[in-house]
Amino acid sequence: MPYLDGTVIELLRPNAPRGRLRSALFDFDGTLSLVREGWQGVMIPMMVEILAQTPQHEGENELRAIVTEFVERLTGEQTIYQMIQLTEEVARRGGRPEAPMAYKRRYHDRLWERIQGRVAALKEGRVAPDEMLVPGARAFLEALGARGIVCYLASGTDEPYVRDEATALGIAGFFAGIYGARDDYLRATKKAVIEHILRAHDLRGDEMAAFGDGYVEIDNVKSVGGLAIGVASNEAERRGVNAWKRERLIRAGADVIVPDFREHEELVSYLLDG
Repeated sequence: MPYLDGTVIELLRPNAPRGRLRSALFDFDGTLSLVREGWQGVMIPMMVEILAQTPQHEGENELRAIVTEFVERLTGEQTIYQMIQLTEEVARRGGRPEAPMAYKRRYHDRLWERIQGRVAALKEGRVAPDEMLVPGARAFLEALGARGIVCYLASGTDEPYVRDEATALGIAGFFAGIYGARDDYLRATKKAVIEHILRAHDLRGDEMAAFGDGYVEIDNVKSVGGLAIGVASNEAERRGVNAWKRERLIRAGADVIVPDFREHEELVSYLLDG
């Protein structure tokens, strides 16, 4: 694949329309925030544990493969959708599933045990916010704002958590709107957020870009004719490309792939100057 000269900005569709952007939608976890890095290591074992208690379960390795597939496939959607899938898998194996919301609460409790120290360290000033951001994220948001691009944040994580963590990271002020998962999950999808923004601000699809490390936001913005930038971030090491994310983003239809926002000046120029 070609790269923008002298950069690691991968151009999958060099002829994708550019220079028309007026708005940008960002995913949160893994795209901007690293607060929840490692969440899959909480969700997948929990689900394997639950399925291993059903009457007709497979072996642990097969269960892990099954769970990993649907967790990764639904990454970017609201968490409830992964829990709905879990209830279906429990029932399929002869078990009596709990309500999806009960599984979601159990997952959140376990995840909070993992990340509560990170959140506290941010709020107490013991960790610099940029250490919990994808590299270059703050400078990139500043550069977009300076060019008049209106930014929005949309996440599959519950909205109160997204707002709280974005505030702790010092980036909430960059966004004209922050959207997260809600109890009325059918009306709080990223697709619905994109359609609302386009309609409310009389935008054409090609006047919006979406930035994300998952399938959902890439697919949703492409469906309205927008520009899709995949962020194949290596969350644990904060450097380099996550090969699994990259392949998934290519399949989703990303126009551009970046490992992070270190080359924010070049990326802004490429996207906005056409």
